[in-house]
Amino acid sequence: MSDTTSNDVWTTNLSAQYDGAGMVWVMVSGALVWIMIPGVGLLYSGMSRKKHALSLLWASMMAICLISFQWYFWGYTLTFGKAHSQFLGSMQHFCLMGVLGKDDALAGLPDIVFCFFQGMFAMITGCIMLGGACERARLGPMMVFLFIWITIVYCPAAMWTWNGDGWLAQLGAYDFAGGGPVHQASGFGALAYAFVCGKRRDPLTSKGIPKYKPHSVTSVVLGTVFLWFGWFGFNGGSAGDASLRGFYANVNTNLAAACGGLTWMFLDWFRCGHKWTTIGLCSGAVAGLVGITPAAGFVPVYFAPPIGAITAVCCNYAVDLKVIMKIDDGMDVFALHGIGGFVGSFLTGLFSADYIAASDYGVVIEGGWLNHHYRQLGLQLAACVSIDAWSFVVTTIILLIMNQIPFLKIRLSEEEEDLGTDATQIGEFTYQESNMYIPEPVRSKALPQNAHSEDANAVPMADDSTSTEKHDNIV
Repeated sequence: MSDTTSNDVWTTNLSAQYDGAGMVWVMVSGALVWIMIPGVGLLYSGMSRKKHALSLLWASMMAICLISFQWYFWGYTLTFGKAHSQFLGSMQHFCLMGVLGKDDALAGLPDIVFCFFQGMFAMITGCIMLGGACERARLGPMMVFLFIWITIVYCPAAMWTWNGDGWLAQLGAYDFAGGGPVHQASGFGALAYAFVCGKRRDPLTSKGIPKYKPHSVTSVVLGTVFLWFGWFGFNGGSAGDASLRGFYANVNTNLAAACGGLTWMFLDWFRCGHKWTTIGLCSGAVAGLVGITPAAGFVPVYFAPPIGAITAVCCNYAVDLKVIMKIDDGMDVFALHGIGGFVGSFLTGLFSADYIAASDYGVVIEGGWLNHHYRQLGLQLAACVSIDAWSFVVTTIILLIMNQIPFLKIRLSEEEEDLGTDATQIGEFTYQESNMYIPEPVRSKALPQNAHSEDANAVPMADDSTSTEKHDNIV
């Protein structure tokens, strides 16, 4: 690979400037991160009640579409543009102008590959955050809010952390794959979303926070499988090349998830009536994955099990915080991602080792307490507090402003919430049941007198010009 890179396709073989194996690894890792997003949708859908299940699958696919556009439009340049302050990127790459081969963002990797990979991180962050308003959010305002949130909350936090000129990067905080910008930002953003929305309507729970059993444990398991599988790209690809460090990060990832799953399951055995709960196993695996994310490329492999276990214990007890704070975070996004990301970043300051980072040749760090670099813990805490405060405060402001605009009110009416988000906002259902009320579209022509409602779609419309002003809702 040459020392200087170019975007001139007419005079330069752009591909020859880069290591092919590194490009393939990062591109495939980005595709693995993509599969995590419908994984979050499956996880949330399974955890919800049946009448809201489809809306959470919808939210995951909507997040992919909307944030893909936002990242192209100005998300990438606000995060990784070069002519900027230490707090936000410039508009030099607006609509991905000039993003091709020249490695402005990450040395040794074409900008277009890096842009693809980092775009997936923006998508998964937004999707995780939306879980804070499960079962009670209006979907139209949700889309507006998500576009604003990624722009104002996520892009600055990611810029601070991963752009070489970002103030947290300059400060020396470690975050290998997103403990701050992804997990803590989404966790505290979800807490703010749940706080402004208020608790779910439940006539039987006038006091306290309503609790419901997951309607589909199978969906929860399948979502966890997608997440665990995709996390190998999430953490492994964050090395930015096909180095030993990225593959080492994946060993740490798998170990932490496994130990987190076992820890939560055993803890629930004592706390939940001596049952080996599947939900506990899956929750612990996700907690372990969150905890190892900032540390995966910094810590020796023998610290992965304690990171997974400690994060799982902290997240397990953090689930009870929503009762204390009286904030209805039904998907426990704050407990798993906000607290889990905080714990993982804290432990990164303790267990980081300089020789692990050096396995990607040329990467030099001072390490954490393991290298007697005691200042690192303070830097980690500074990064955590700044991102957490930014996410919660700014998210709350955005939502309060939106709530003052009639057509952008963020919450369903009581009647809509009782019917379910799927029926009132989508008109489709995860499960079609014979006794379920299924709204049909308004028809501009009347049905023949002898037509039955169940045959409404099979019987031809009456060809009567006088019927064009008559509207029938078929139930």
